[in-house]
Amino acid sequence: MRVRKSPLTVASVPPNARTASAYPPLNLEVHTPRLSLLGATDDLLEQLVPVVREGVVKEPPWPFDDPISHYKDGPEREWAWLRAIWAGRGRVTEGFWRLYFVVFLYGRPVGVQDLIGTNFSKFGTVDTFSWLSAESRGQGVGKEMRQAILHLAFEGLGARQADSAAFVDNIASNRVSQALGYEPNGMDWDTRRGDPAELRRWRLTRDQWRRTRRDVITLKGVAACLPVLGIPTPRAR
Repeated sequence: MRVRKSPLTVASVPPNARTASAYPPLNLEVHTPRLSLLGATDDLLEQLVPVVREGVVKEPPWPFDDPISHYKDGPEREWAWLRAIWAGRGRVTEGFWRLYFVVFLYGRPVGVQDLIGTNFSKFGTVDTFSWLSAESRGQGVGKEMRQAILHLAFEGLGARQADSAAFVDNIASNRVSQALGYEPNGMDWDTRRGDPAELRRWRLTRDQWRRTRRDVITLKGVAACLPVLGIPTPRAR
């Protein structure tokens, strides 16, 4: 069943935060009534640093081994996080790319949302990754972030399938997948804090996404981004 349409009120974006870049992925924008997902320029990453600084996870459930949640307090953690994004932004081929977004809630930076394509031009599948500040959790923001990035994947890029994974004790993430129509797709393993832990995998096909898609989401800058990622016109696929 389709979600009922309602007027779109774009979430406020921080003033003077968007200077057009010569690199199209940094101009990408996804807007919902509450949220703005903006291509992660260095200026926007700087705005998010104080949030990252407060985001060390100190008790279970433990997240993925990622500098945004782990490492000791101090500048080394922020440097590791920034270096990971800089390296990822520069690694773009037809076989692999990762789009990084800073998430703003009513104009305030609260997290990150990534979209990852591996052999996307062949298979049309994507993975998602997100991180949200502790104070913004429990308000449906994580679900809305996922809906926004799925809209970019399916409506903007013409994806066939979106995959997701979460540790079995990450109840919030697994519930988001269930609520958005994902179906179970087996189990897997990854490490956190250096120890192996079991993952629950999910998948969402285009047809499944259509049943729960939200029409109050807008995209900006997609057409200019397609050739950078080696993606043909979505309609042609």
